[in-house]
Amino acid sequence: LPNNLLSQCYEHKQYRNGLKFCKQILANPKFAEHGETLAMKGLTLNCLGKKEEAYELVRRGLRNDLKSHVCWHVYGLLQRSDKKYDEAIKCYRNALKWDKDNLQILRDLSLLQIQMRDLEGYRETRYQLLQLRPAQRASWIGYAVAYHLLEDFEMAAKIVEEFRKTQQTSPDKVDYEYSELLLYQNQVLREAGLHKEALDHLNNYEKQICDKLAVEETRGELLLKLDRHEEASEVYRRLQERNPENWAYYQGLEKALKLAFLGPLLSCHIEFYHLKLYEEAWVKFPKGLVPRRLPLNFLSGEKFRECLDSYLRMNFSKGCPPVFTTLKSLYINKEKISIIEELVVGYETSLKSCRMFSQNDDGKEEPPTTLLWVQYFLAQHFDHVGQQSLALEYINDAIDSTPTLIELFLIKAKIYKHAGNIKEAARWMDEAQALDTADRFINSKCAKYMLKAGLVKEAEEMCSKFTREGTSAVENLNEMQCMWFQTECALAYKAMNKFGEALKKCHEIERVSCSSCIGYKRDTLKSSFLLVCINFVV
Repeated sequence: LPNNLLSQCYEHKQYRNGLKFCKQILANPKFAEHGETLAMKGLTLNCLGKKEEAYELVRRGLRNDLKSHVCWHVYGLLQRSDKKYDEAIKCYRNALKWDKDNLQILRDLSLLQIQMRDLEGYRETRYQLLQLRPAQRASWIGYAVAYHLLEDFEMAAKIVEEFRKTQQTSPDKVDYEYSELLLYQNQVLREAGLHKEALDHLNNYEKQICDKLAVEETRGELLLKLDRHEEASEVYRRLQERNPENWAYYQGLEKALKLAFLGPLLSCHIEFYHLKLYEEAWVKFPKGLVPRRLPLNFLSGEKFRECLDSYLRMNFSKGCPPVFTTLKSLYINKEKISIIEELVVGYETSLKSCRMFSQNDDGKEEPPTTLLWVQYFLAQHFDHVGQQSLALEYINDAIDSTPTLIELFLIKAKIYKHAGNIKEAARWMDEAQALDTADRFINSKCAKYMLKAGLVKEAEEMCSKFTREGTSAVENLNEMQCMWFQTECALAYKAMNKFGEALKKCHEIERVSCSSCIGYKRDTLKSSFLLVCINFVV
């Protein structure tokens, strides 16, 4: 009974009450060295931040009762809290030797096995859980997921189907969990390459699936793979009606029409028919931006200029900051770059003189914000093509007119960074951060720029605004596995020739990456490269 009370206090985070119960039990001379109580006391102290004392108590409890599954389980929980996952798995396995059917230990073990990518072990553990709790939905799904991750799609599909047969649901009843189960089963069939079976499955259970959008998107994808292109084109047209701003629907329709009707045509004819497709969309969706953007990928010459003009005017009038980002992929074509530049510079000149995109326009005047977004675009454009001095002129004009818009300061900092003046870039990024101290994205960007400028302490102070109080920013970022900060720190120390500090950071990155096993390949590779460089210099 006392140990049950201890467990309840731990689960409900009533740590002070838990310690009181421990004290009562251990005060009895007969139970002064009671292993399970000592272990639970150590686990409770660990949650209160007393790690060294916690380890000492848990080990002492384990020595007093080596055959206790509770002691081994608690020791595993302690190791897991320190991210020593391999050691924690060993402890859980030892616990299962003394209580092989303990559900909580099996669940904890399965979580760590999936964390460490021990898929074979995960499958075995999930099978044990299924045997112990065959009536639970989670037991079946967990076992199916194990086979799915092992890429045994056929077995995963069979397990889900067996479980589905046990579910009694009415076709008219809304059951979201059953709906998600059907969608998962369909995903397994698709990944197994059983496209015909997946389409039949989708048609059979469509009424019981709540996510109608997912049904239509999946149907379009499957029809394309089964070479039923006319039916696929109908599906994608319906999806366009539903959301005319989704790129994937236009690309799916293009693919369906090209394969169904345009296969034998020349490329110039295909371009003509593609444009007709988008011209129809312009009439159907007059306010749609995506149907005006996508043709820019394949058009050229005067037709490109005409479509680009329409697209840019709509964006600048609305005030869309990401317009440059959406056009960035076109910058591999020199002809298109010159047309973009000519058009937007013309807009700026005309807006300054008559507040219209062109002096020949008969429409209404544009609001002052339109000129602001044109200058914002030009600053990014000239920065991208390597003319940073011209980019600075445009962004300074924009800041003079609207000195409270954060995006302008972000672009100015980026321009200075590309120009090679990282100190000035960090200063302007700090200005941007000062305008909105509650924005975590700008805070992170500012910290990154500071690290590139060698201002490590300032960067740590900047990050501390969004980290947990009572611990240093670096420790908290490590806990959250925020590896970009450590990587940039290592690079900053290396640039300052502080190779010892850089090495420490590299080892921290590798330690966290290896212990978490979550896939920090890029950071690990970068840190490994740094290690080689630093060792070579030393």
